[in-house]
Amino acid sequence: MTSVPQHLANDEPAPGNGAGGVSRRHVVTAGAGIGGLGAVFSGPSALEAFEDIPTPAMATAKRCIVLFLLGGPPQHETWDPKPDAAAEVRGPYQPIATAAPGLMVNELMPRTAMLTDQIAVLRAMSTNDNAHSSSGYWMLTGRPHAPTNTENATPGPPNDSPCLAALVKRLSSNDRPIPAAIRLPEEIWNTGRIVWPGQDGGWLGRNADPWLLTCNPNDPEFIVPDIGLPSEVSTMRFDRRRSLLQLANRGWDQSVPASPVQNWDLVSQQALGLLQSSQTRKVFDLDEESPQMRDQYGRNRFGQSVLLARRLMEAGVRFVQVNWTRWDYDTSANPAWDTHAKNADRLKNDLMPPMDLAYSALLQDLQDSGMLDDTLVVWMGEFGRTPRINGRGGRDHWGHVYSAALAGGGIRGGVVHGASDPVGAYPKDGRTEPQDLAATIFHCLGYSPDLMVHDTLGRPMPISTGHPIRAIL
Repeated sequence: MTSVPQHLANDEPAPGNGAGGVSRRHVVTAGAGIGGLGAVFSGPSALEAFEDIPTPAMATAKRCIVLFLLGGPPQHETWDPKPDAAAEVRGPYQPIATAAPGLMVNELMPRTAMLTDQIAVLRAMSTNDNAHSSSGYWMLTGRPHAPTNTENATPGPPNDSPCLAALVKRLSSNDRPIPAAIRLPEEIWNTGRIVWPGQDGGWLGRNADPWLLTCNPNDPEFIVPDIGLPSEVSTMRFDRRRSLLQLANRGWDQSVPASPVQNWDLVSQQALGLLQSSQTRKVFDLDEESPQMRDQYGRNRFGQSVLLARRLMEAGVRFVQVNWTRWDYDTSANPAWDTHAKNADRLKNDLMPPMDLAYSALLQDLQDSGMLDDTLVVWMGEFGRTPRINGRGGRDHWGHVYSAALAGGGIRGGVVHGASDPVGAYPKDGRTEPQDLAATIFHCLGYSPDLMVHDTLGRPMPISTGHPIRAIL
């Protein structure tokens, strides 16, 4: 296997402090260990460092939504059609013109095609990694898994880098009753419920874990766990518990100087406020939306999760990752976007219509409300699919070249960066790796990629090792 370079040789290096953050030469002093509501549910470890760094005023994006399509969406049937290739390469579907002159997408994306003037497409993403969990780790963290091509990898050292959501959470202020970073509707896993690495706070510590909402927003009885009092706990009983907690904390603080309890007092207050806040709970009430709006996003788990992500953005959440994971009727041969068999049928009937509906509805909704200019929307998976269709009519894992797309805050729409070869097998030019995508996301949010955070031992670490992709900014 050829080695993967650490950054694009032809990409212009980012200035040391180009996005207004703190560079390696200006290491941030570690502060008190506060992280957000996720720590309340996962439990803190003592004296974990936290840097409360406000987003610089020059940031274009105030918030980011990542749509992660588990399994690996095929480049040929999405952003990189190959109409001149042989049938076993191009597949049965044709490209269509879009709102961006010269940019073609697959015919299964008709709604998205009308919005490409707002979208930048990366057609030469690459990890050279054909394993879901290790290539996915690289996409979710911006750091390669060691070793690559490792399927069913699990969380833990040496692959303990924090996910992008955790880094944004660590860099965000904690003055709201709702967490800065949220994942939904569940975490990403392989067959056997083997959870991927790269979805938590990693070496930042558990208080950086983004809040995980395990839910189905399309369920008529949809409720969000952990934001309401249990039925057996009355308001009076809750107040007594809170008073007892405050009394215990004061006693501990007086007996132990510099108590770790002090570090978590704000986190506790956030959790208590969330339990008590009817206004915050309304954010999760999708019945506040019109039936027509809910229909626009699609009456399915992914569509309603994307709609909920938009509502969370409006409520002040800075980073939301919506995972397209397995649906109830998925088979082991074709879970989510992992189309090893009957690729064409699966795309036409189960995958592309709800994706196209939800993605285009989100972009149009943000544009209509005036939020798209300061909301970054990222469309991605862990890799792509093989250039040739296999004997089962499917496409297999392919990390050598695939596509991703960005829109909104800080992104120049209507452009394509990079190109694959004539059959969509390898990069032809503009090869881009996940660390460069991560650096671009941080840049749009106002953070210099070489800004430092500290791990649980106080060691400074850069938030990214990549460079922003200048061609799409």
